[in-house]
Amino acid sequence: MAGVTEKKGKKDTRKGGDRLAEYRGKRDPHRTPEPVPEEKSLPHGDDDTFVVQEHHASSLHWDLRFERDGVLVSWAVPKGLPWSPETNHLAVHTEDHPLEYATFEGDIPQDEYGGGKVLIWDRGTYETEKWSEREVKVVVHGSRVSGRYVLFRTRGKNWMIHRMDPPADPDAEPLPESLRPMRPARRARLPRDQDAWGFEFAWGGRRLLAYVEGGRTRFTDGRGRAVDGPGGLGSRLGGRLGARPAVLDGELAVLDGRETYMIFDVPHLDGRPLLDVPYRERRDRLDGLELSGPSWQTAPWYPGDGDAVRETAAAQGLPGVVAKRLDSPYEPGEESGAWRLIESPPRKR
Repeated sequence: MAGVTEKKGKKDTRKGGDRLAEYRGKRDPHRTPEPVPEEKSLPHGDDDTFVVQEHHASSLHWDLRFERDGVLVSWAVPKGLPWSPETNHLAVHTEDHPLEYATFEGDIPQDEYGGGKVLIWDRGTYETEKWSEREVKVVVHGSRVSGRYVLFRTRGKNWMIHRMDPPADPDAEPLPESLRPMRPARRARLPRDQDAWGFEFAWGGRRLLAYVEGGRTRFTDGRGRAVDGPGGLGSRLGGRLGARPAVLDGELAVLDGRETYMIFDVPHLDGRPLLDVPYRERRDRLDGLELSGPSWQTAPWYPGDGDAVRETAAAQGLPGVVAKRLDSPYEPGEESGAWRLIESPPRKR
């Protein structure tokens, strides 16, 4: 590992050896778009650059890299950098990378080492407070993350990363452990003042809430109990949202013979509970996430057009529509008249 000295600011001046031999040995420059510099004298910068890259490999993770003695010293952080000192995250020390990697974004072929999309999540400068074989203390200055962090070795290549400063966002709140979903009251007719309501299809599936954080997902059912989600859904949702923590509310429904997670609400997003936020604004935020994939979709909604939605639901054989007041909060665990389930009329023979 780069820089064994513990004195602040002092560089490792050892000569000889190819610091990038392991990196170079894992990559074919003719098959990967990653920078693979030839074996030659390594360039030296100011040892003050850091970058965090979001890496959609076989398992989503974030690569944290610090410029040090002509290379980027690197850790793979499965859950991303912790935003609060209350939580430490695993950081796996990996091979040194060339300085050119600090600007790399692109798609690594799936059959190559580390295959998948690489995006720059953040970058900036850093200051070294301590650098040894077992502990690294730095102050980072990025656009998305800043503050004092320490990495400390636990066993082998496994390290932990700890935020030493107070939370980056003191008002941010962690995801709830469990949330019982809001439930609609049954009604025979559509509301009269339709302009004050939004309308969704009733999918006839089973309720499922997804808690997505650090690229990982867990699920609870309609009673708030922990359950397993469909195979592959959790990792794909986690990969889509990346570092954005969220609670998603939806139903697992069978559409065109395939089980699909239809997402229709977002009670928590980016460290903020949205329970008191009006339905219209929550839906706008959900739409802004652009969640659409092979086994999940953002459910459509239609402000003020209940009759047309109900007719379409009946024509498609759906059980009905759900009317939701545009100004309604999210009431966990409650059956509320602010949400109304109106069944489709009997189909004419």
